[in-house]
Amino acid sequence: MEKMIRGKAFVVGDNVDTDQIIPAQYLSYNPAIPEERRYFGRYALSGLPPEGSGLPEGNVPFIVGEAFRSEYAVVVAGRNFGCGSSREHAPLALAQAGVKAVVAQSYARIFYRNSINGGHLVPLETPERLIEKIATGQQVEVNVETATLKNLNTGEIFQCAELGEAGPILAAGGIFQYARQQGML
Repeated sequence: MEKMIRGKAFVVGDNVDTDQIIPAQYLSYNPAIPEERRYFGRYALSGLPPEGSGLPEGNVPFIVGEAFRSEYAVVVAGRNFGCGSSREHAPLALAQAGVKAVVAQSYARIFYRNSINGGHLVPLETPERLIEKIATGQQVEVNVETATLKNLNTGEIFQCAELGEAGPILAAGGIFQYARQQGML
């Protein structure tokens, strides 16, 4: 896990569900096969509606054309990010697309735990509604150690909740790696 994450932000709204993060028709790819695993990145956030609640202003695509990775390193979301089914492929898809952190007002707990347990990305929660304060394409910096998000375009700094006990699991690369380090496996 990187302690300092810098890159462009991709802003989405409230209640972005796991079907929007990785639509069911793309679950036929096998994440255990590297050639197929990358397709999870290609189709990440492809289920967002073309207009309305899920997309940033201007309907900016998360993945351009047939690329396998996005230019966005951080997703900034509203409330209840990752709701819907308990699809463990959702944080994997974002990670395969190049996302290193999601900063949301709140999460569906299963998405939050899948992000940590798989060691896929850093899920930070913020008490502030940032989707009106950060725009898609702005440069941001996430400091995992201080649990802050800085908008590099405006200089504004926003406090997030600390990872707490989830931090060492993410630092180890996921729950199984953590268990091995701790002598549990």
